[in-house]
Amino acid sequence: MTVMLKKTRRKDPSRTQENILDVATEEFARNGLAGGRIDQIAALTQTSKRMIYYYFGSKEGLYLAVLERAYRKIRSVEADLQLGALAPDVALTVLISSTFDHDEANPVFVRLVSIENIHYAAHMMRSEVIRDLNISVIEVLDDILMRGLKSGIFKREVEAIDLHMLISAFCFFRVSNRHTFGTIYRLDLSAKDIVGRHKTMISDVVLSYLKTA
Repeated sequence: MTVMLKKTRRKDPSRTQENILDVATEEFARNGLAGGRIDQIAALTQTSKRMIYYYFGSKEGLYLAVLERAYRKIRSVEADLQLGALAPDVALTVLISSTFDHDEANPVFVRLVSIENIHYAAHMMRSEVIRDLNISVIEVLDDILMRGLKSGIFKREVEAIDLHMLISAFCFFRVSNRHTFGTIYRLDLSAKDIVGRHKTMISDVVLSYLKTA
């Protein structure tokens, strides 16, 4: 069985790399870059430290690849929405729902970003890929806002990056502070009724803000 697995990996290096990234994502989300163990990642992926370093260069290279893939996934989801074909208010509602659902379904992404913030984005600063990836959401919001103002649906002029921050803040906070906020106020933020209420609320708040001068 082991020999067959090794042959499969040689034939499909892309699958091996994806498997390494899957396991490394969990490892770094739990322990950060400093606490994440390459030995553990190698053991769980039935690879070796040497193979991991061959693919990713170093432990930090693997960590950056994990972050880049995490951002690539959310930006890819947004690209698939084809928001340009929708009315501005509908497009924005769909984008908010997508962001909300992504964060809700990917607490590992939230933990990774939180850990990187603790380190003042010191590692992320070295990645041109992450900066380039995240331009797309600002361009999408710029288009939605421009079309909304032109059609008269939106009355208030705002910066796309400010709107992105507003949407991200609410969606991110729900997940990043789920345990502390939930404990203090005795709330289960994963309860279906609360999730639905909050999802509707963020859309209503953002759209109401844009539709009033």
